[in-house]
Amino acid sequence: MQKQTSPFQIATYLMGLLVALPFMVILLSWGEIDQEIWGHLLDYLFIDLLTNTLWLILGVGGGVLVLGTALAWLTTMCEFPGRKIFDWALMLPFAIPAYVLAFVMLDLFSYGGPIYNGFQTFFGGMISPPDIQSTGGVITVFVLVFYPYVYMLARTAFASQGNSLLEAGQSLGLTPSQAFLRIALPMARPAIAAGVALALMETLADFGAVSIFNYDTFTLAIYTSWDDFRSLSTAAQLSSLLLLFALLALFGEKSMRGKSKYHQTTGRAPYRFQLKGVRAWSTTAFVMLVLGVSFILPVTQLLFWGLGVIDQELNSRYFEMLIHTLVLGGGAALLATLGAFALAMARRKGGEWKIESVGRLITLGYALPGSVLAVGIMILFANFGHAMNAVQGWLGQPPTTIMMQSVPALLFAYLVRFLTVAHGPVESSLSRIKPSMEEAARSLGENNSGVVRRIYLPILTPGIFMALLMVMIDVMKELPATYLLRPYGWDTFAVRTYEMASEGMWEYAALPALSLVIIGLLPVILLVRKSK
Repeated sequence: MQKQTSPFQIATYLMGLLVALPFMVILLSWGEIDQEIWGHLLDYLFIDLLTNTLWLILGVGGGVLVLGTALAWLTTMCEFPGRKIFDWALMLPFAIPAYVLAFVMLDLFSYGGPIYNGFQTFFGGMISPPDIQSTGGVITVFVLVFYPYVYMLARTAFASQGNSLLEAGQSLGLTPSQAFLRIALPMARPAIAAGVALALMETLADFGAVSIFNYDTFTLAIYTSWDDFRSLSTAAQLSSLLLLFALLALFGEKSMRGKSKYHQTTGRAPYRFQLKGVRAWSTTAFVMLVLGVSFILPVTQLLFWGLGVIDQELNSRYFEMLIHTLVLGGGAALLATLGAFALAMARRKGGEWKIESVGRLITLGYALPGSVLAVGIMILFANFGHAMNAVQGWLGQPPTTIMMQSVPALLFAYLVRFLTVAHGPVESSLSRIKPSMEEAARSLGENNSGVVRRIYLPILTPGIFMALLMVMIDVMKELPATYLLRPYGWDTFAVRTYEMASEGMWEYAALPALSLVIIGLLPVILLVRKSK
């Protein structure tokens, strides 16, 4: 007797198709090449696009690797003044979008800015601050925003290792530094690689920060191809090249991880090395510098700007943007969480290779940069509109306008991109429900709805809430897809922040940016509580 396909499996196959469609559209875009536009790109831009993207990958990858791992080791395995505060405070930069930190740093370091004036005052003009509008400046901004990915995962890995292996290494004559390099670091390698891969995918997906810095990358060229040349095919072809970089980062992480575990649990709390004297206070100063530049300084500057224009900006337009931001975030969070629940249930009930394969395909959606996804969806909606009009013309009906830039297109993009974000918390909560619990409920006479109501919902509620919150915050901060796919008049906090910042109107970008930071602190606080 053939096994019946469950509704969860049908929903999973449908989501797999939704994720695969933008991939296929992007990859099939090379059938039509605009010789004039590509000639211009190859003559004037392509080498810079490729070089700048490679520099970002190398610089950001190396930066988050070193900074995130070092901070995780210091706060987990060393004792120094302020460690307990820094342990959770170093996650706070998660709340700041890259494009927000970009325009704040650009103002602080630019000619006439506070840091530039400080250098002039203290050094008498003999030493100037570093040029922030450079490759090094862009890399620095991304490292300061994305190091928490590596910090959070490496911190968990180091804390779970305990001290037994380190003590065994030291008993064999290894110094603490050698024990870290030869024992602790290799064991934490899979977690660190996962954090680096996440940071690189976010870097490749960024549109706002590189645009504010006028730093040409594939993401910026994709937008230019659509906005200036109105060539979706060229934008899609550039998107396929950017997608290649993202997939290389993803598969690079998987190959480094292999079949190894993220960490080894010893059951013992780690014994921290006691730093004293100059070493202790130097460590405190270093960690404070990172936290100050990545979080305290930009938030302080945003507050200063925001309070100066709050009377002008806190108006009906602000609350309209708030509603748009919440509607898009809430709608996307609900869709992604429902999809994640269906996928988790299909994996639990099915266990077939087809479901697992589709599940792996769905998780690739997070590797799609927002600009790539937006271009793929615009082409899909355009082709669907042409097909609909052809059918309606054949039936003698008037044509229907299918909007490429619309709320449904945005929600489609958010579902594909952030389904993976929702899947983690939902699957984690679902794994707590043992088959014996469900069997016991059925033996007591409960039907399917009763099992869901009495067993599944109470245990899944925390995970579902976490998934809803994480997706909602990610969507509110997301810029590339929102900027390209939003309908006319549907400005959000992210769009307003970028538009004002790109025009150099820092003060008017501050209030929506500060709103995004405050909203973004919610999942950070939950992550801190969960990590404790």
